[in-house]
Order: sequence, then structure tokens, then C-alpha cells
Amino acid sequence: MKPNFEIMSKAELRAYVLKHKEDKEALRVLMSRRDPNSIKYNFPNTEEGREQIKEVIKRKIEGH
Repeated sequence: MKPNFEIMSKAELRAYVLKHKEDKEALRVLMSRRDPNSIKYNFPNTEEGREQIKEVIKRKIEGH
């Protein structure tokens, strides 16, 4: 039996999704909770775009 994703905290749901990456329903619920004011990135699906994405992720991991 699957947990009730609607009543889980965002932290609990994130932890569940990280352990159950194949669960599309849980991922859908988690994504529906994201901050609508967060920065949105739109890089082209090219080698250069992928490098730009990697750089953004690296900066976020480093806390910049």
C-alpha cells in the first residue's frame, strides 16, 4: 500500500522520492509543491546547454 503523499511533509515526500525514483505519482505530487517564484532555467538541449546546466547545479551544491 502506497503512503498518502498529500499528507506527507515536503521533506518526507522528497526522501520518499529519492528512495522510490520509479514512483511517478510521488514525483508528480512533489513537483506540484515547488515554489512558483523559483528561478526557472531554459537551456537548449545541446552540448553547450548541458554544460550550462552542470555549472548551475555545481554552483547550487556549493551554495552560491
